[in-house]
Formats: sequence, C-alpha cells, structure tokens
Amino acid sequence: MQEQIFTNEVIISWLEYYAKNTTIDLEHVKIIDITKKNKNIIPTVEAHKTTMVFTNAGIDDIFYRLWNAGLGECEVWYNEGSDPSGEILHQKVKDMIDRGINASAGMLILNPQARNTAKIGLSNEMFERGSIRYVGSEIRAIILNKMMVAPQDDICVIGGESIAIESALMAPEGSVIAVEYSAADRATLEDNMAHFDLHNIKIIDHVDEETMKDCPIPSLVFLVASASTDKELACLTKLNPKIDVVIYTLDFRVAANIQSSLQELGFNDIDTIQVSVSKLGSKNTFKQEPAPWIITARSDKDR
Repeated sequence: MQEQIFTNEVIISWLEYYAKNTTIDLEHVKIIDITKKNKNIIPTVEAHKTTMVFTNAGIDDIFYRLWNAGLGECEVWYNEGSDPSGEILHQKVKDMIDRGINASAGMLILNPQARNTAKIGLSNEMFERGSIRYVGSEIRAIILNKMMVAPQDDICVIGGESIAIESALMAPEGSVIAVEYSAADRATLEDNMAHFDLHNIKIIDHVDEETMKDCPIPSLVFLVASASTDKELACLTKLNPKIDVVIYTLDFRVAANIQSSLQELGFNDIDTIQVSVSKLGSKNTFKQEPAPWIITARSDKDR
C-alpha cells in the first residue's frame, strides 16, 4: 500500500470521523504523526488524556511497547481501514499487544491517568545502568531548570546521558544531538533510548563541522566540561552565535577560568552557581554528595 501523507485535510477528516461517531471530547486532543521521524509516542500518550496517532502500516510492536511502558489500561479507538469511515472499534492496549498496524490510519488513544506535567529530575533507578554513573536527580533537576528546554528546542548534549534523555522528553517537537566519546556510553545511551522509546535523539562521537553538518543547528548546548570544551564551544558558536550554554564541572579551576573563554566567544551574560546536596543516611548522619559548579551563558549578540 502506498504510504499515506497526513495532510491538514486528512487530519481534519479523521477528527470529524471520531467527532461524529464517538462521545469523546476532542477539545484537548494531542495530534502526533509518527510517520514523520523523531516522534515519541509513549511520552506523548503518558502526558495527554486523548492522543490522535497517525501511523503507517507495518508497525508490529506499537501496542506491546505501550503496554511495556505501563500504558496497558489505555483505551484505543480505531477502525480496520485506511480511510475515516466504517465501524469504530475500541479495546484496551493490554488486549492488543499481539497485533500491529495493518493500514495507514488515525487512531485515538485515551489515557485517563495522564499527567500533563514536565518530568524533571527522574530518579536514577529509572535509567538503564550500563557504563554510566549518573548525576544525582536533584542536581539534574537544577541543570534542567537552568537549561529552560522548550518543546521545539534543538539541543546539543555533550557527555550528559541522563540530561540527553530528559531533554528529549521535554522537547518532543525538537531534537537532541547527544555527543558521547566512549563506545560503551553510546551503547548505554542507546539502551536508554529504547527503554524510554525515544526517537528524537541522534548520537555522534565528537563535535566538529563534519559531524554536525547533517544535524539541526542547536539553540542550546549542555556540556560536561572536559579538555575538548573550548573546541566544542568554538564549533557550536560558529554554527549559532546566539546559542545558549550550560556547563557542568566538578573542577574549581574550570569554573573559575571558563568565564574568560566564554567572553572571548561573545558571551557576557554569564552566571556561576555551586550546588550542594546532602542526604540523610541510615545512621542519622548526612552524607554530602559531590558539589558541582553550573555555569550558564547567553550571547550578548542580537537575539
């Protein structure tokens, strides 16, 4: 079957079909076309009570993936054809895990337990372990607060695997370029992408004009400071002189000296904080975790 293109007219016809044949309130429906790349169906369904999903035929595991993500009680409304006509059927996701999509069409997924709130600072237990030692969730929440990720942002994340995952969740209409120098860390990040069913992350192994040429130009970069930081910032600011920067480091010398490097690249709005987190242990004593510096910078060029 020829791939169906979900134009505005086609989308409206499917909305009219469900509006006329169901009592479902479509006022706040979220529309997602997963025939386009980089679309994340699971986070979208988790965050919206009603999601209209447009999909191609031939996806064999879509309902299994939804069920595996804890969405088995969601209800799916659909028909058997590729046109918005005929009988509407409905079943729970948990009863559809052995079937796939046999026609390009639109379906509604109802999630009465949806919470349309941003998930910031996920527990480290939610991530695949692999080779990575993750920053504490409290510190990650502060980093993400400083990043101020918007839904359409294109973001570059260098050496921050859990930041890449959370950024991808927070920017469902944007993208994440994840830079990992270690093959083991790239493999762990791929495991996390599969675990969270994310399709808007692209992994590269270093930053230069060649590796970035086929990537969206980022409006924001998060870096774990390293020996390559100056080179990476020089490349990224050449691509986008208005890029916003967030840097993480445990090295006081880096925190103290990075301001001059940022100023040379055109950044004057620079802020540095140190974050300290202590947790109460089993013996009623507080254990202090590593206290990083977080540097944020915004270009003073016309925005």
